[in-house]
Amino acid sequence: MRVLLVAFIMVLISSKIAWSQDIFTEFEIITPPSCVNNKGINVQFQNLSSKLGKFSAGVAKRNKKTGPIIYRLNYEKSPKALQIFIDLHECAHHQTGDLEQPHPPQNSPKHMMKESIADCIAALRMRESEEMLIEALLELKKAMSALGFPLTSIKSRELNISNCFKKKISTKLYISKVLKKRGFE
Repeated sequence: MRVLLVAFIMVLISSKIAWSQDIFTEFEIITPPSCVNNKGINVQFQNLSSKLGKFSAGVAKRNKKTGPIIYRLNYEKSPKALQIFIDLHECAHHQTGDLEQPHPPQNSPKHMMKESIADCIAALRMRESEEMLIEALLELKKAMSALGFPLTSIKSRELNISNCFKKKISTKLYISKVLKKRGFE
């Protein structure tokens, strides 16, 4: 049940409908970025697709057999910029030890803080690699709107991501501060 709940949340948070084209448009799936969890273990990526899927989403998990993993769901439904953002957002959950702690209730302040931190790390990494954050943000806003998120939620997420992009801090230092605050360092 918990896996389904996490997957559902991630679909809502990190989804994208193929915009300005019909829903059958397919995009090239990008090579995933480098990702190492808070324990120094490489995170694996696995592409999954459903013929019925209209959304792209990512889910960060701990797999008992393969170790830390990110499931990339229906990435062929999203352009490159959003694929990058989703990968980096999910990687951030591994980097900050989110999977080492009990999952907080959906939409609780603790849950929303974890999501905001993951968004922030994704924005910082995109800035450092000169990736397409503005395009990713536009696609994310479109998807959230189509899924019925209130405008206040969309604007709040956009503001958080934009503010993080402007922070005068490296991704490495930001993650280190998060880990220290959580008692991992």
